[in-house]
Amino acid sequence: MTKEYDNTNSGILARNKRKEKDSHPEYTGSVNVDGVEYWLSAWVKEGKPGSKLDGQKYFSLALSRKDAPQTSSTAKPGPGKEFLDDLPF
Repeated sequence: MTKEYDNTNSGILARNKRKEKDSHPEYTGSVNVDGVEYWLSAWVKEGKPGSKLDGQKYFSLALSRKDAPQTSSTAKPGPGKEFLDDLPF
């Protein structure tokens, strides 16, 4: 009898082989937090002079729920309906 692996409160992170731009994360993966699945993104940063991480490399992390609709972080919202209703043509 095999035991099913419980991946609650754990995850993976690996080098992003699809990175095309500097703004894309260096590492990507997924993580489970209290039973909720998230995408995980990580960028390698270096502490700025005078900061508490001065000169040290660290990971900057971002989580997004896997079940949330995917949106572009660079997309800018267009004008609302009320704005369009005020146009004279």
